Amino acid sequence: MNENKLLEIKNLTIQYKTDNGLVHAVNDLSLSLKKGESLGLVGETGAGKTTTALGIMNLVPDPPGIIIGGEIQFEGSDLLKLSKQNMRKVRGEKISMVFQDPMTSLNPVMTVGKQIAESVRIHETLSRKEAEQRAVDVLEMVGIPGERFNEYPHQFSGGMRQRVVIAIALACRPDLLIADEPTTALDVTIQAQVLDLIANLKKEQQSSLIMITHDLGVVAEVCEKVAIMYAGRLIEYGTLDDIYNHTRHPYSIGLFSSIPSIDGDEERLRPIPGLMPDPINLPKGCSFWPRCNRATENCKRAVPALIESDPDHWVRCIHIDKAGFFEKNAVSKKTDTSRNESITHTKDTDVEIDSSKLEESLASG
Repeated sequence: MNENKLLEIKNLTIQYKTDNGLVHAVNDLSLSLKKGESLGLVGETGAGKTTTALGIMNLVPDPPGIIIGGEIQFEGSDLLKLSKQNMRKVRGEKISMVFQDPMTSLNPVMTVGKQIAESVRIHETLSRKEAEQRAVDVLEMVGIPGERFNEYPHQFSGGMRQRVVIAIALACRPDLLIADEPTTALDVTIQAQVLDLIANLKKEQQSSLIMITHDLGVVAEVCEKVAIMYAGRLIEYGTLDDIYNHTRHPYSIGLFSSIPSIDGDEERLRPIPGLMPDPINLPKGCSFWPRCNRATENCKRAVPALIESDPDHWVRCIHIDKAGFFEKNAVSKKTDTSRNESITHTKDTDVEIDSSKLEESLASG
């Protein structure tokens, strides 16, 4: 394993056995994350994002879930081969996860301070007093007064509870933080505060980050690399600039076409037609072909391989040639290229998200 790589997932496959059939949640997923790097994991509901995170944490519920195969290399060790006892040492201390709903993540009959202190004492040899002081420090680090140590979760607002969950995740200074839609159900102001908090704490502690979300604006705010998933498969993967300014896959292009633009003058958005396929009965070949306006008969025959269209920019589509352009025989899409203003501008990178480049990609298809 490359010394600079903190996490490397190879051919990960996760399924759920249900009464209705076998759910293909994650299919042959491979990606990597360097130390100090931020990765945005994007896709519609049911794409396999949260299941991927649970696989990394080795928390896939069994039954009904089962990890069929693959490797999850973390600091040179395969997490899937660790004993339950050794994996407990990794969780919280090396890898922490911020779950989607803070109310279900917190114990309602235990003060928030004690919950943070308990997490610290499990992983570090500290006295009760030292652990409680660490809890106070972490609460203040996430913007909550230390005096609220003895208060219960119901005494906090939704945004404050999310801060408490982040405090628990960061209490042991993990090398990798996984945030599963941490801004869901929060208003815009609190959402911005939570994103700033995560970005600042990541810088201070030099942690790596996996941000799971369906919000492309959130990804642009905090991530350097982006992985787009569809029906359990990775369909496009690259830097923030690659994905936003040099979009290749028809699904990725569809996601950006669905974003409203304040500066644009289009009367209607162009949503992706149809729905995500049933994970129990995935289409043969490319899972996206029933919704794709470029689909041909060849798309239905085999699952496309990931092609490196540009250096470190990977796309799963048979109509992408090695130069990163659609083949001439692929069905083209007529688009309105009137938008010419940027979607957003990232704080932590020099990447300007230019919608004119995106529209050029749409029109050239």
